[in-house]
Amino acid sequence: MSEQQPVFTIERVYLKDMSLEMPHAPQIFLGKDTPTVDVRLHNEARSLDNGVFEVVLTATITAKLQDKTAFLVEVAQAGIFQIRNHEQKELDVAVNVTCARVLLPYAREAVSAVMGRAGLPPIILPHVGFESIYEQRQQGEPAPAPQEPKGA
Repeated sequence: MSEQQPVFTIERVYLKDMSLEMPHAPQIFLGKDTPTVDVRLHNEARSLDNGVFEVVLTATITAKLQDKTAFLVEVAQAGIFQIRNHEQKELDVAVNVTCARVLLPYAREAVSAVMGRAGLPPIILPHVGFESIYEQRQQGEPAPAPQEPKGA
């Protein structure tokens, strides 16, 4: 019996959720102060079927002027990936590194688009070394890898 070849395919990439809050508009446009900006990224995965996973990369950008929130943008960029015939460690790397790397340019474009439409200065999500983040997580407390459904 021959071993099956590993499979990695992108089935679909889609914008799962997007939100923009500007609680102090229009006053934020009148000030001369430069806001402090915090960018956070988070990804998570869940198994949809045997070898099919949804991965969601969420970018949250918060800008503050002194103690007031100037704006908050959150984008959840998602993808459905077929990942079959991989060892558990390879599956974990595919979900946490490869899928996140695929989704980042889409999230970057979505953030840029919403910032422009809101009349805000552009924010371009930086390149992210998902490999390094994954390795650091493995040194500490590893995040649980998505498991194949039982009985499939």
